[in-house]
Amino acid sequence: MSKDLYYKDLHADENEFEIFHRSPSIEYSFYNAVKSGDMETVLKNCTEDAFINLDGTGVLSHNSVTNIKYHFVITAAMLTRYCIDGGLKPEQAYRLSDFYILKMDSCTTVRQVADLHHVMAKDFTGKMILQKKSSIISKPVMQCVNYIYSHIKERITIQDLSEHTGFSANYLSRVFKQNLGLSISDYIREQKIEKATYLLRYSDRPIIDIANYLSFSSQSHFIQTFENYTGLTPKKYRDKYYKSMW
Repeated sequence: MSKDLYYKDLHADENEFEIFHRSPSIEYSFYNAVKSGDMETVLKNCTEDAFINLDGTGVLSHNSVTNIKYHFVITAAMLTRYCIDGGLKPEQAYRLSDFYILKMDSCTTVRQVADLHHVMAKDFTGKMILQKKSSIISKPVMQCVNYIYSHIKERITIQDLSEHTGFSANYLSRVFKQNLGLSISDYIREQKIEKATYLLRYSDRPIIDIANYLSFSSQSHFIQTFENYTGLTPKKYRDKYYKSMW
């Protein structure tokens, strides 16, 4: 093959993959909506299925599922960094990113990846809404919240929080109720149930293992507490949401 013909074929291959990339401002506006806790804009983006419309975003693979998975990882990375910049704790942001990328890895269709993208975007946005609220929460209460988040698998008592913060149990109970509108024990239970819903949705762990993992005194106690908060037993919750998601 002559040199001229070689370069002609080379440029033909380049033209085959040439596309016009859309303005980065479109993606930046979505990332900023998540960062600022603008749930209305994020929900609109999800409703319009903007993520699945990849025109102008570049082709990263000729396999449609692989292509959208690559874009999912990019989005997860960008949301992580935007939210950290917005004040979300790096450990929490990276944990969310790792969680959703691992779940995405098991997706087998474009629709599943897109649906998981919507869940991830709303989850990050919700965390940023809470982050904004935390700016008006007193330091002792934030210390308690961070401790509870980091030790959610353990049995947490008010005495544990008192020792961690250096404040008396009575003082913590009072300011916690004033700031968040519920007792420390109720908040701990609420966070454990929130964690349980994720495990029921996105894992195959037996219910008794989830109860033990979150340090409930017994499986029956876990089931009763879960039903009080969600209106469903753990089994019914998994049957309803696990199968509908995957």
